[in-house]
Amino acid sequence: MTAIATEIAPVAPPAFDSKPLNPKRWAILAVLLAVELMDVLDGTIVNVAAPSIRAELGASASALQWIVGGYALTYALGLIPSARMGDIRGRRFMFVLGSLGFTVMSLLCALAPTSGLLIAARLLQGAFAAVMVPQALGIIRDIFPTNELPKVFGLYGPVIGLGAVLGPVIGGLLIQANLWGTDWRLVFLINLPLGVLAIVGALRLMPESRAPDAPTLDVLGAILVAVGSGLLIYPLIQGREAGWPGWTFAMLAAGLLLFVAFGFQQRARVRHGASPLITTSLYVKRAFTSGVGVVWLFFAGMIGVLLCTTLYLQIGAGFSALHAAVTVAPWSLGTAIGAGVGSAVLVPRIGRTTLHIGYAVMLVATVATVAVVDHYGTDISTVNLLVPMLFSGIGMGMSLAPMFAFVLAGVDEVETGSASGVLNALQQFGAATGVAVLGTVFFSALPKHGFASALNTVLWIECAVLVGCALLTLLLPREADLEALG
Repeated sequence: MTAIATEIAPVAPPAFDSKPLNPKRWAILAVLLAVELMDVLDGTIVNVAAPSIRAELGASASALQWIVGGYALTYALGLIPSARMGDIRGRRFMFVLGSLGFTVMSLLCALAPTSGLLIAARLLQGAFAAVMVPQALGIIRDIFPTNELPKVFGLYGPVIGLGAVLGPVIGGLLIQANLWGTDWRLVFLINLPLGVLAIVGALRLMPESRAPDAPTLDVLGAILVAVGSGLLIYPLIQGREAGWPGWTFAMLAAGLLLFVAFGFQQRARVRHGASPLITTSLYVKRAFTSGVGVVWLFFAGMIGVLLCTTLYLQIGAGFSALHAAVTVAPWSLGTAIGAGVGSAVLVPRIGRTTLHIGYAVMLVATVATVAVVDHYGTDISTVNLLVPMLFSGIGMGMSLAPMFAFVLAGVDEVETGSASGVLNALQQFGAATGVAVLGTVFFSALPKHGFASALNTVLWIECAVLVGCALLTLLLPREADLEALG
């Protein structure tokens, strides 16, 4: 699941509108929501398909990690540069380009005869998703008047929630149906009609729009981040199968050094009057720097645990894809419940404490899951996991839905756009990191201790991650930015 938090964080709108109303604006919004749904479904469906992909293509453990996490990695790396390119080149142009590329890559994923080609297609699919998705904010602000924006942004939450809840179940149904012998390939083919809808809808309905004062594109900064991220993720995934030779640690060190170089490069751009990739004043904002840690840790733990749980259920316990999806469904349903309760009820009343309550509920549910898995091993049933899954989801929704709003409450209004972009990219990078690290831990423990013990090792790490999130959250503002919360 790569897009549970709101992809578009609203910023303060202008005081009035002087532009004429676009009569096609609601039809355009339907196209944008279809793309959002396509992106959310793609992240949630592929987890369920991973064991089937492994069985048919003979994919190794590291290949599975790339298939699941590679999409999130390239998505994260492309979000901010692609948003800038939309401001410069044109948002409709970039939206159509991204939609076309995403649709073609989905088809190539479905046709991939080997795990290597599937990985390549998934990496490109994530990159094109990053070209497509971030254009929505600029398009919406260009076609909707200020007084309609709350209603517009209010529709995004239900769409994301619906995709998160139904994604695993839809994936399980598609694999179980095995239409025309497609098995797991149908989870990628489902993107084709949505992709065609996005392309045709954009060409027929959307006006072109650009930023009136478009920033310059920081190509060097984007390259430093991309190469640095690759140097960090690659050895984390490949190191275990290679036996952790010296080059894996050298790559990790080089990746960290490139991020340090990126910080200096950003400050140099500001001194020379050029637009940085990330607003440099954010670096000294406690809410932002601590928020970076919270978002990265939270998504790393969440997505890593979801992948390992799916592998445990399907490969270890012998569940079908549909059976595994139904077992995980209470977690998704709980997320929707927790998000509604947290954002609408608790945050306005108790502020930051909402996040801590969410972490606590997740922690208790995770420990309960450890106990259940330890007791039943691979003879587990859906009923055994029902309550822990449900409450883990409730706690996650309570923490996740308002998380960005607390971070954005501690930055200035002019920094909100940059901060939102970084946080959205970071949730994807956290997902890729979680798949790399927790996936490696799971597969390392598996040969010696079996599926149940391997999953429990990952779950104990998740407990530590939640404690880390709780400590870092103490550095966030006590009250949320309710406008960003929606």
